[in-house]
Amino acid sequence: MTEIDVTVRPATADDRPAIERLWLMFRHDMADYQGGLPSTDGTYHSDRLRSALTDHDWAAYLFTSGDSPVGFAFVRALSGPARVLNSFFVVRGARRSGIGTTVVREVIARHPGPWRVAFQDSNAGAVAFWRRVATEAAGAAWTEERLAVPNRPDVPPDVWISFTAG
Repeated sequence: MTEIDVTVRPATADDRPAIERLWLMFRHDMADYQGGLPSTDGTYHSDRLRSALTDHDWAAYLFTSGDSPVGFAFVRALSGPARVLNSFFVVRGARRSGIGTTVVREVIARHPGPWRVAFQDSNAGAVAFWRRVATEAAGAAWTEERLAVPNRPDVPPDVWISFTAG
């Protein structure tokens, strides 16, 4: 696939409809690894989406290619000891183009310091991607651990990668 020109920018209130639609695609993809069915209205729980767009300790970023939204990132714990990449999504049509690496570099650069990223072991693409991101950001100075998902004994533990970016 050819490289896609992409812009990373803070999401605004005007971006909410596009981010809500991207959120549906993200949650649909995540159901492969975490299970879960949509609500009766066809949506998925959106507490993280609301927090990302309204909470002062979160940052929401929209990725665009031209006029097309192609993904998002939600960062939380901006005032905490480590930033947490809470949600990260690139639409299928833009994957494997280098866009993920490009946008995550920019998001991380906007918030230097310690980082934590969670993903699922069963998501082989995410495993390889986040290990590559951590190595690029911190060399060999990153760690990986498995932690139970709070209040979700029905799902496998999350894999957490921790690193410090400069």
